[in-house]
Amino acid sequence: MSTQVTYHAKGVNLTDKGAEKVREFLDSQGLDVASAGLRVGVRGGGCSGFQYQLAFDEQRDGDAIFEHSGLRLLVDNQSLPYVDGSTIDYVDSLQGAGFQVNNPNVVAACGCGSSFRVAEDEEVSAV
Repeated sequence: MSTQVTYHAKGVNLTDKGAEKVREFLDSQGLDVASAGLRVGVRGGGCSGFQYQLAFDEQRDGDAIFEHSGLRLLVDNQSLPYVDGSTIDYVDSLQGAGFQVNNPNVVAACGCGSSFRVAEDEEVSAV
């Protein structure tokens, strides 16, 4: 017999600057904001264990969908526990420009900021 954990998502948000850049990129790629959005996911890799995957994509079956400023943030169920509660910002600095994920679930990150680790004792399965 398996135990199933019900997961209540806090969501994923955008800053105003992040929303502005997402809208610009969607418009430049000719994607319709009614069905497309910013896909926020994670994959194994990097020196700390996980890396973010951000892409402009169409909605897929099973996606958790969060709306902000008329834009859609698409998160697959496997990635949701790792990015839940995060805020996506767009940063333009001397080190470069791009989207930055401010994630409250991160307990450690690598020096270059491209990978992260979450608490290992938290085993959460999205339902």
